[in-house]
Amino acid sequence: MVDQNPYYSASGSRSAAEIDEGLRAYMLTVYNYMASALALTGLAAYVTANTPAILQLLYTVQGNMIAPTMLGYVAMFSPLAFVLALNFGINRMQASTVQMVFWAFAVVMGLSLSSILLTYTGASVAKTFFVTAAAFGSLSLYGYTTKKNLTGMGSFLIMGLFGLIIASIVNMFMQSGAMDFIISVVGVLIFAGLTAYDTQRIKLMYLESDHSETASKKAVMGALSLYLDFINMFLFLLRFMGNRE
Repeated sequence: MVDQNPYYSASGSRSAAEIDEGLRAYMLTVYNYMASALALTGLAAYVTANTPAILQLLYTVQGNMIAPTMLGYVAMFSPLAFVLALNFGINRMQASTVQMVFWAFAVVMGLSLSSILLTYTGASVAKTFFVTAAAFGSLSLYGYTTKKNLTGMGSFLIMGLFGLIIASIVNMFMQSGAMDFIISVVGVLIFAGLTAYDTQRIKLMYLESDHSETASKKAVMGALSLYLDFINMFLFLLRFMGNRE
């Protein structure tokens, strides 16, 4: 017996209302994965920042300066390895494995982001988080409901993202305050746009005929895209709204 998406009828005869119901359930799964990953990241960051033994492994504190140790650098770059593993290994993995890698990624991301709880006040981090959540919710709703095709905008934003990465690397050596400000503004705009674009892309990827295994993988990868949009928009906003300790 072929395992199919529970929202698909074997007869192939489905009303628009039934298709909409399946799409809403699919998108809700995506958002639930994303929200759970954010909560797991926040918990991992909080536990790390409040556990001296873990902090000593990841950071060295010299006055007001916080520098990563070798293990800290590993934690910083590990999330990229998880993202690459998911993107390039998705077809060879079972849905359960994809989910495990996704949860592990969320925990490691929490370790890498724990330094912001040492750098910024808790109140400013919380305020920035809620501002990001409000902006993300509005932009994602727009991406879900708009009839406009955002594909062209998405291509432009992805090119802009590569430019942003190059500019950030260059500024690591230049240490220009003006360029850092421009990078922060552009970063917020790019990830705001990507939030709407990715939401529409995830919506269009839904097929009511998908097998449950395929639908589960799509939901996790969709959640990963939106999670990264949220985290990056939060980090760029924190540069403006964050008050340093």
